[in-house]
Amino acid sequence: MADLNVVNGISDAGSWLLKNQCLLIQYLVNTITAIIILAIGSVAARVISNALNRVIKLRGIDATIADFLSAIVRYVLLAFTFVAVLGRIGVQTSSVIAVLGAAGLAIALALQGSLSNFAAGVLLVIFRPLKVGEYVDLGGAVGTVNQVHIFTTTLHTTDNKIIVVPNGKIIAGNIINYSRAPDRRVDIEITVAYSANIDLVKKVLGDVIAADDRITHGKEVTVRLKEMTPSSLNFVTRSWTANAEYWNVYFDLMENFKRALDANDLSLPFQQTDTSLHRTEKRSAKVK
Repeated sequence: MADLNVVNGISDAGSWLLKNQCLLIQYLVNTITAIIILAIGSVAARVISNALNRVIKLRGIDATIADFLSAIVRYVLLAFTFVAVLGRIGVQTSSVIAVLGAAGLAIALALQGSLSNFAAGVLLVIFRPLKVGEYVDLGGAVGTVNQVHIFTTTLHTTDNKIIVVPNGKIIAGNIINYSRAPDRRVDIEITVAYSANIDLVKKVLGDVIAADDRITHGKEVTVRLKEMTPSSLNFVTRSWTANAEYWNVYFDLMENFKRALDANDLSLPFQQTDTSLHRTEKRSAKVK
């Protein structure tokens, strides 16, 4: 009896396959075609986005815009590929688009922060307050711009750290760009003892600045007494140099200031306290 049931089951399956072989072949062909479309679409999206990136850069457009636009193009092509795959396997794409629209609205409400980062990324690309390779301060995150992504911006610090900053935070805060201007002012404050001669200090500091060829001498140079604190005289020096030479000039001026002050017997201040003693005499009351 059991053998008879098995034979009947095999017979029914065989007859079902014979009746639906055309449908099965169609499903198989559609599935294979969908896989091929997915593979070709993924490769094409990557190739086209990379080619667009290279073309934009060859035309002299900033790398920030090139990376951003190529990423947008790649994601759009992948979205079209996904819809084409669904249509090939028999899914009604119109209903899928409607579902995706509703899901997109729900996701947009749930991911307002991410969408604000995306919008901020678009603004960064349009107005370009920062570019790849520039040294910036983004609300306390300081480093060289490595890449501006759709949602985040990556910085590379001088001590070899990677900082990822959300684009929304960048737009909402202050952006300090140290690299955009060709020149940068070097501000250094020097303190000397109260006994120092003001005119001599100004001459010594001014001579050090004048001897440095990296200083832009066509621009104003300032050497003035800034303030008198309880323990020192504070002088400020301001001079201009090329942006790329800023830190080299800053450190060299600091060292040369110290050497020049020592050579002219101008001592640096140190914490000290002056104490004055006043003697008072006690007069004894006379007893009458």
